[in-house]
Order: sequence, then C-alpha cells, then structure tokens
Amino acid sequence: MASNESTAVNEAATAPATEQTPLLGDGAQHATGYPEETSEHGEVPKEATMKELLVIMSSIWLGVFLAALDSTIVATLSAPISSSFNSFSLLSWLATSYLISNAACQPLSGRLTDIYSRRAGLIFSNVFFAMGNVICGLAQSEWAMIAGRIVSGIGGGGLTAISTFVTSDLVPLRKRGVWQGIGNICYGAGSGLGGVFGGLVNDSFGWRWAFLIQVPFLVVSCFLVAWKVKVPPKEEGEAKLKQVDFLGAITLVSTLVLLLLGLNAGGNQVPWTHPLVLTSLPLSVVSLGVFIYIEANVAVKPVIPVRLLLNRTVFSACLTNWFSTMAVFGLLFYLPLFFQVQGFSATAAGVRLIPQAVGTSIGSLGSGILMRATGRYKVYNYLSMTAQAVSVAFICTLNLSTPAWPPFLYFFLLGAAYGSMLTITLVALISAVDHEYHAVVTSASYAFRSTGSTIGITIASAVFQNILKFGLWSRFGDRKNAADLISRIRDSLDEIGKLPGDWKPGVLAAYVDSLRAVFLTLLGLSTLGALVSLGMREHKLHTNLARRDR
Repeated sequence: MASNESTAVNEAATAPATEQTPLLGDGAQHATGYPEETSEHGEVPKEATMKELLVIMSSIWLGVFLAALDSTIVATLSAPISSSFNSFSLLSWLATSYLISNAACQPLSGRLTDIYSRRAGLIFSNVFFAMGNVICGLAQSEWAMIAGRIVSGIGGGGLTAISTFVTSDLVPLRKRGVWQGIGNICYGAGSGLGGVFGGLVNDSFGWRWAFLIQVPFLVVSCFLVAWKVKVPPKEEGEAKLKQVDFLGAITLVSTLVLLLLGLNAGGNQVPWTHPLVLTSLPLSVVSLGVFIYIEANVAVKPVIPVRLLLNRTVFSACLTNWFSTMAVFGLLFYLPLFFQVQGFSATAAGVRLIPQAVGTSIGSLGSGILMRATGRYKVYNYLSMTAQAVSVAFICTLNLSTPAWPPFLYFFLLGAAYGSMLTITLVALISAVDHEYHAVVTSASYAFRSTGSTIGITIASAVFQNILKFGLWSRFGDRKNAADLISRIRDSLDEIGKLPGDWKPGVLAAYVDSLRAVFLTLLGLSTLGALVSLGMREHKLHTNLARRDR
C-alpha cells in the first residue's frame, strides 16, 4: 500500500501548470511540474520505498502478465480458431478487433485515470478483460468471437497502459527504465507461457478453455488492485471529464476500421476494384484527416497531442514504436502459422515463441540497467533497432527444411531488440516533456503502438491472403474441383491433411511462398523503424522525481 510519502510525491508531481509553464521544457524546475517550493519545508518530496513500490507494482503486474498471456494464446490459436469457424480470414480480425479497441482506449486511459484514479481504471480493465474472455470462450459465431476480442481489448489495453502510468507517477526518471524492465519481465513471462499454455489447452481440451481458464485469475487481480493500489487521482471534478477527447478516439477507431476493412477485403474476399474497397480506403484517409484536425484544433486534451509531436524526439520515438510494432506483431501472428504448416502442433508452435518473450524481458531490463548506469539511451536505440532488422532478415530465410534450432536464436534476438526499443523509446519520450505530460505522451506512444500492431497484422494478412490465392490458382487452377478445394485450403489448415496426394507439395509451397512474402514485407517495416529512430535527441536523465541536479 502506498505510504503518505508516496502520496505526497504524487500530489507534488501533479501541481497544475500555469501559462508560463513550457510545453516542452528542458529546465529542471519545470521538468516535472514541481513549483519552486515542493513541500512546506521547501524540500523535494521523498520517493516511495522499494518495499512500497514492489507491493504496489506487483498487484498491477499480475494483470499485465495475464494480458500478455492472452496475446500469445491468440497468436498460437488463431489458426485452430479460424479453422473451427471455416474462415481463415477471421485470423486477421481476431487480432485487429482486439487491437482496435486497444488503440481507442489506451490513449483515453491516461486522461480518465487522472480523474477517477489509477485504481478505478485498473479495476474497470480487469472486469472488461474477464468479460471479453467469457464471450470468446462461449462464442458460437465469428461475430461473437470478434465482439469478445473487442471487449477484451478494452480491458487488456488498460491493464498494460495504466501500469506504465503508475510507474511514471512513483519512480524517478533515471530509475524508470529499470522498473519498466521489471514490468516487461512480467509481460515477457506471460508472452512466453501464453503460446505453450494455449497450445496445451487446445490439444487437450479445445481452444475455448484457453479463454475461460483466465477468468478466475482476473478476479484475483481485480481484488489485489482494489486492496493495494492507493495512488490518488491527479485531477478532481466532473468538469475535467468534458476535456477527455472522446471525439478523437471515435475518429481514430473509424479510421482504423475503414482501413482494415479495405485491406482485409481487397483481393481476398472481393476484387481490389470492388466498391467496398474503393469506398472504404478513401474514407479512411478522410477520417484520418478529420482526426488530425480534431487533435490539432478542437480537442482540449487530445488523444495524440499534435503540439507534442512537433518535438523531434517525441515524433521519432512514436514512429519507431509504430513501425517496429507493425513488424513484431505481424511476426507473432504468422510465425505460429508457419510452424503449423511445417507440421508442428499448436503446442509445439507456441514453444517456439518462448525465446522471443525471454528476449523481450532481458532486452527491456538490460537496457533499463544500462540507462540507469550511464544516463544515456541514444546509442542503445541504434543497437536495438539494428538488431531487430537483422533478426527479421534471418527470419526471412526460414523454409520447410530449416532445422529446429535457428528459429530459437532468431526469435530471441528479435525479442531482445523489441524489448530494448520499448524501454528506450519510453524513457526518451518522458525525458523530452514536462512531468504533467507524462501520462499524455505515454498514452500517445501506446496509441502509435496499438495502431501499429493493428496495421501490421492487417498488412501481413493482406499480403498472405493475396499471395496464397495467386499461388494456389497458378498451380491448381486447371484441376478438377479447383475452386472448391482452393477455397477450403484458404479457410482451414486442417484441409491440407485431406488433400489428394499430388496436391500437398504444391499447397505447402504456396503457403511457404506466401509466408516469405509476409516476412519480407515486415523486414521493410523494421527497416523503416530503424531509420526513423535516428531522429531522437539525447535528453538528460535525472536521478530524482523533481528532475533537478543535486
């Protein structure tokens, strides 16, 4: 439970800005929003003790662990779930429906928990995450499954984002990377176990139980948060609710839905010249323009503050998150499919994702320790982004005859690079802005990350479906019953085992070609992430909450 000292820290840290407070300040006195006298005695407030922080954060990290577990459960089980509904196009929507609600709600969670408290936000998130898992576990149709993922996304996004806000509330900037790294170990543990857990449950009891079994643990998480998290709200009064950018969130969701609808349908369910595609894609551009206008000119406290994005470090760090997350999430959802095409079970495919999760934890904590020791982050950013591009390049070499051990090495390197990037860019973001904007800029980074993961999976799905369709028709288009067989192959992996003997080699080759096209596309996105990361500047990492030189 937070002590009076940690409460004082938060009250001081949230002193209201004045007209003279700079938006992007390098001055130490303004860097956290502290006034000249930070207590009755003119002293900088004391930090929460290590014991207090461990108690508070541990109660939150259980929910983070479960949210991470769920993400790789779905990545591993996407193929079995899609096959059970006879719709392989559902694979993309399983991920993107969750991530769209993430993208809408994570940016709002910063503003809303400033008003209603972090504890209220975490309880709400646990409840919604549990409800979404119940809906998924009981779903009897594709649309019910997608609805369950949307509800889960509202809760899961809040769990991960709010944990970051609480850390920013309680931990000095120089130590921030270490605590973020510890949190990412919990996230990495969940990611690593999720694939194996989901595969084992699917192979033993069916995929529905992989969702339902999480619910009791989420109830425990909810009670722990209600008991232990006592961080007070930063702002009071219902008038503050009117400043929350609901309109921006709605237009952001509209933009994503229209974009994903066009990309998922084009060349897959309808031709690229179909009115659905020709309407939805241009409308997504219009909706994006409306969103930008609202953020720049209408919203009092926007979802993605355009003024903050004018800062070079903020813009560069957000774009780095965007492109890198596109690549990593595309891989997380299509690598298990590759392994199942190779003939591995869902459990075995999940096991092969463990090195990525382990690497994420080690990379995040390791970069945090290095930043704490040196007070620098820019050089570590260069190393992490180079490592990510190299790892994706290695993944592009995978084929049906690849031995078992190389993927483990490639995925570990990918995870270490991605975990480092997440911690480094977050520290870069909050070092570049005043303390009063920490929750806002963290929300913005999560918005870029959520939209990036959504778009990355959608791009990967569009490439996969279009290349697979072309490859199957070019190989088997003149065969008897080609249309029926190709349709079934594209909708379910289970159909590969039922094919005529002379079809199987060609079908496997078409799958591998499609997956390699996906991996090459994601390599391009990783390269873009590395290039835009060069724009970040080095900012001073202070060792105290007041961000002053002692």
